[in-house]
Amino acid sequence: MAKKKAKSKKDTSILKDEGSEDTDNKKEITAFFSRERVLTENSDEARELYNQSRYGSVVEDGKVQLSLLEALYLMEKGRLKVVDGRNHKITFEKFLKKAQKVEPNIWVRFCVFKDIRNRGYIIKTALKFGADFRIYDRGVKPGEDHARWVVYPVHEGSTITWYEFAAKNRVAHSTKKRLLIGIVDDEGDVTYYEIRWLRP
Repeated sequence: MAKKKAKSKKDTSILKDEGSEDTDNKKEITAFFSRERVLTENSDEARELYNQSRYGSVVEDGKVQLSLLEALYLMEKGRLKVVDGRNHKITFEKFLKKAQKVEPNIWVRFCVFKDIRNRGYIIKTALKFGADFRIYDRGVKPGEDHARWVVYPVHEGSTITWYEFAAKNRVAHSTKKRLLIGIVDDEGDVTYYEIRWLRP
């Protein structure tokens, strides 16, 4: 088994940092947060999030349902305004606290999600593969081709057993994807280790 290391914000052979998506100078989209769900307004701008960059999924009445991570990322980028049932704007910090009640490990996952998106890759959940995320090669959209990597976000202070490590490796190998472990430090920087099978 071999490993490769890639520090966040550096050009590497694993995940190349060739620039983030163009999120500047675009209209802020309104979304509604209710019962652990984020649903955008019905607008062309909201559907463009899905069509251009595969954020969320298009649901009833042409609205886009976003994951908590996608909503956090778009809020931080200034593309999304999330409001509550009384139409009051929810700040990023308040939304993060609400999201942490639903998903206690969301900050570690968000750091990896944000880093991957900032590098220009599409990242989606990978629960059916037994992983946190799946990552598509740059320029590839889900449905056009298979994901290239599965990634597991881990805080640098947490531990993982050999059994858990082997199970993650088996999942990646059986789905014909490369395995990335994204280790998040206390500053939110991410270091990636790519794990591969080697035959002796």
